[in-house]
Amino acid sequence: MNLGKTVFAQLFKFLPIYEFRQCVQRYQGTYKVQTFSCWDQFLCMGFAQLTYRESLRDIEVCLRARQEKLYHMGIRSPISRSTLAYTNENRDWRIYADFAQVLIQEARSLYVHDSFGVELEQTAYALDSTLIDLCLSLFPWAQFRKRKGAVKLHTLLDLRGSIPTLVVMTHGKIHDVKILDQLPLEAGAIYIMDRGYLDFGRLYTLHQSFSFFIIRAKSNFDFQRLYSQSVDKTTGLQADQIITLQGFYAQKDYPEKLRRIRYFDAQNNKRFVFLTNNFLLPALTIAELYHCRWQIELFFKWIKQHLRIKAFYGTSENAVKTQIWIAISVYVLVAIVKKRLGINHSLYTILQILSVSLFEKTDLYQLLTNSKYKLPIEEPSNQLNLFT
Repeated sequence: MNLGKTVFAQLFKFLPIYEFRQCVQRYQGTYKVQTFSCWDQFLCMGFAQLTYRESLRDIEVCLRARQEKLYHMGIRSPISRSTLAYTNENRDWRIYADFAQVLIQEARSLYVHDSFGVELEQTAYALDSTLIDLCLSLFPWAQFRKRKGAVKLHTLLDLRGSIPTLVVMTHGKIHDVKILDQLPLEAGAIYIMDRGYLDFGRLYTLHQSFSFFIIRAKSNFDFQRLYSQSVDKTTGLQADQIITLQGFYAQKDYPEKLRRIRYFDAQNNKRFVFLTNNFLLPALTIAELYHCRWQIELFFKWIKQHLRIKAFYGTSENAVKTQIWIAISVYVLVAIVKKRLGINHSLYTILQILSVSLFEKTDLYQLLTNSKYKLPIEEPSNQLNLFT
């Protein structure tokens, strides 16, 4: 039984404070700051994410109601919605983006040996994007359609542990395929993409970097078959072919051979055609890897349902990006705690337990492992009883 630190303080103790201070110094986060530091801002916004607060006023009311707990939670400054609004508007969002990358690297090292459904030595990534709708009159910088605004989250997800290794935030008009230009290519890694990323020039750049890709072909795909390899049609495979591209521009953009795999999903009664530059993996493994791409859809669904990224506390681009990056940091923090403490619960279950327990002084491991919750024992008092 822990009688000293709140659950909130125990949770955020897993964060590397030194690296956070380095991120703050990198972008001059302490410039002309006397009260309410970047760390105070991060803790308040992290509290809002964990408890799904609706507004800045909501954050202010909840934290002020437990004023006696704030110091032990690590928050050293008075809380007000005007201060929160100002800091979200003016503190550089890159502080929290860089710090999220620090947490991501730590999480990836913890999940590096986890299985994701396919036995594979190489690292496998899923690349996709999701839209967050915004009101164009309130967010004029988030251009999407004539009368509609949106932010697009382009995400590269490590399938081991479902850790987002790269997140690029743009307005809704940016096409998905342009993110391939910003992709940090890793030799030997496998990048799994939907057909929205089909650009042979960019895929050839990925091929020249000794990386592999698996991507769905479009219906009007023009090719010439060189030869076919035998497949076991009882597994759903229909064809495994070595091909070259047809068309002047396609051949110019990708002059080498490709592998074309046709697969029929009997469960969903749907046919898939995949293109890859990997000629070594079995055809069925290629199909199974593409099926694992669904993890990124589940990731988008999870963060939209359980974190505060569909409604925002501020309307400026800086405030929106700050909120999203802190939300990602909270997601990765929960994943780190789950792994370090050896918790068998899902991230959803852990988040639900934390959301109603942050002010308590229960041991974090006991809280997350006990299926039957025990009421905390009252702190012992030195006052003698008047009546016995």
